[in-house]
Amino acid sequence: MLNKFSFYIIFASQLGTKKKEMNTIDSAMIAILEKRLELSKLSYSDDSYDDVEELLHDLEDDFNEKYGDKLEDILEKVHLKHCPESDVLLPTAYLAKKFVETEDGEIEIGKKEGVEVEWIENPAAGARLVLLPSPTRILLMTPKGVKVVWEEGV
Repeated sequence: MLNKFSFYIIFASQLGTKKKEMNTIDSAMIAILEKRLELSKLSYSDDSYDDVEELLHDLEDDFNEKYGDKLEDILEKVHLKHCPESDVLLPTAYLAKKFVETEDGEIEIGKKEGVEVEWIENPAAGARLVLLPSPTRILLMTPKGVKVVWEEGV
């Protein structure tokens, strides 16, 4: 269990040759996260904002169509174990929507990312589930800390 709510993920653009080794779910998630990062750097008045937003929605729709069933099954199991009173949403809802690119090229997400759930140990705690790539994993963020509750291949 990690002690901090903020943590770092490295995007494919920072991984170079390792990008080829990632599975396709990771690649698709990273594409969405990179597009969200690109969109977050634009203002609404930017000429390219609508185009980037449309591309993001297309990536999210494709992701849910291609990987939704598999990830929803996994999320259902995670929900049953950790937050059975909370509904399972589309997988893209669990991806970070806001984050900051640090000076060293990593991405920091905060404690309000992902989906808020009613954690079985303390329903009012404001716990959150977050889906992350490289490796594909689901984190449970609670007042007690951050815990990987599912990881591909484990």
